[in-house]
Amino acid sequence: MVSNSLKIFLKNGFCFEMIYVEGGEFLMGSEEYNDEKPIHPVALSNYYIGKYLVTQGLWQAVMQSNPSYFVGADRPVETVSWDEVQTFIDRLNKATEKSFRLPTEAEWEFAARGGKKSHDFKYSGSNKLQEVGWYDENSYGETKPVGLKFSNELGLYDMSGNVWEWCKDWYDSDYYSECSKVGLVTDPPGPDQGVNRVLRGGNYFNNAENCRVTNRNNNHPDNRFNNDGFRLVLPDQLTGKPDGFH
Repeated sequence: MVSNSLKIFLKNGFCFEMIYVEGGEFLMGSEEYNDEKPIHPVALSNYYIGKYLVTQGLWQAVMQSNPSYFVGADRPVETVSWDEVQTFIDRLNKATEKSFRLPTEAEWEFAARGGKKSHDFKYSGSNKLQEVGWYDENSYGETKPVGLKFSNELGLYDMSGNVWEWCKDWYDSDYYSECSKVGLVTDPPGPDQGVNRVLRGGNYFNNAENCRVTNRNNNHPDNRFNNDGFRLVLPDQLTGKPDGFH
């Protein structure tokens, strides 16, 4: 039986945790906004995703710097561009001999919905955003330490609100329409090219509508703002020896 948790230890003693997501099929998107249409079937392989957003503590352990505006070791790292995140991931992979990456947009949404344990909530873990997320009505205009709200069905925190989360995919407002033409899509990688990269999840100064699990955002990969962060994914087949499980 596969453990639902994987702890990663860096040589300097820093530790972070990944949660196992059993793959499966789900209906991605919504009928609320044009770039979320149409709802279409997606199948995903197994993977691990960060229990928390990447914190400033983890970023500093890897990069020996902290670019964040709202400083705190347990707060999500922010003011990082998509390009800078790739540098972080490259260094982390060299240090751990693993193959971390950003989640695809489909992996992000499946995890935010609770995977195969989903209760079809509007936000990640609840229909009441106050229970699971930091947004304009409760954040007082700043990020918050990770993990203070309730988790979703998979045990993942802060997937609605706090900071936007960079995804691996290029953004294309018509991509869902293209996917729907071919029926069930397995492990969709996103468009082959584009100008902007996808962001998901909403942030601390967004209204509740922007924190829905289906909401899509995008930004240029070299832009950085104090409401943009990320979490990591590790494909199941690349997790290495089982002695890392706890």
